[in-house]
Amino acid sequence: MKSILNRISEEKIVAIIRAESTENLIPTVDSLYKGGIRVVEVTMNTPGAIKGIESLKALYPDLLIGAGTVLDSETAVLAIMAGASFLLAPTVNQKTIEAANRYDVPLIPGVFTPTEALSAYEAGAKMVKIFPIRSLGPSFLKDLKGPLPFIQTMAVGGISLENAKDYLEAGAMSLGIGSSLVDDGIVQTGNYEEIEKRASRFVEIANNARTTR
Repeated sequence: MKSILNRISEEKIVAIIRAESTENLIPTVDSLYKGGIRVVEVTMNTPGAIKGIESLKALYPDLLIGAGTVLDSETAVLAIMAGASFLLAPTVNQKTIEAANRYDVPLIPGVFTPTEALSAYEAGAKMVKIFPIRSLGPSFLKDLKGPLPFIQTMAVGGISLENAKDYLEAGAMSLGIGSSLVDDGIVQTGNYEEIEKRASRFVEIANNARTTR
């Protein structure tokens, strides 16, 4: 589990794929890969998500593939059996965290307050997802690290090319990026070059932030 979280922290960028189907999943991930992304999350409310995760694990053995929007322990186990290396959830559910921990797979729950962050940590989560971060801003991360420096954070919700560096330098260990990176409209039109371009820019920002933190 520690090695997975370490890799997420090292890569810093987690591409979130939430789609109406997995039809375009492979070319989308291929574009992200070409752009330098090495951590991808497929949300479980994407139809065919389980088969999508299995396919990606087989095609991209060096990618870290995770499952998102994991709301209960049953879904957590299904995703793990499909090969998910990590799980993300929008909320805190102790049973779901416990189920993931039994398989030594990190579940990163969504929190919005210091109380929720500490409760998630005490339930066994080693990293929490501050969501939606757009409502709080980068300063929240700095404030949170004051009393709770031992909790690793992923910032999710409203991350863009314009503010990504601010969140990293405020203390986010990683960023979960959805529509700013994988916009469904771009996927539907097959403009995969744009996805690759955006991926490259986010990776560049993350690399620069590493040297300034």
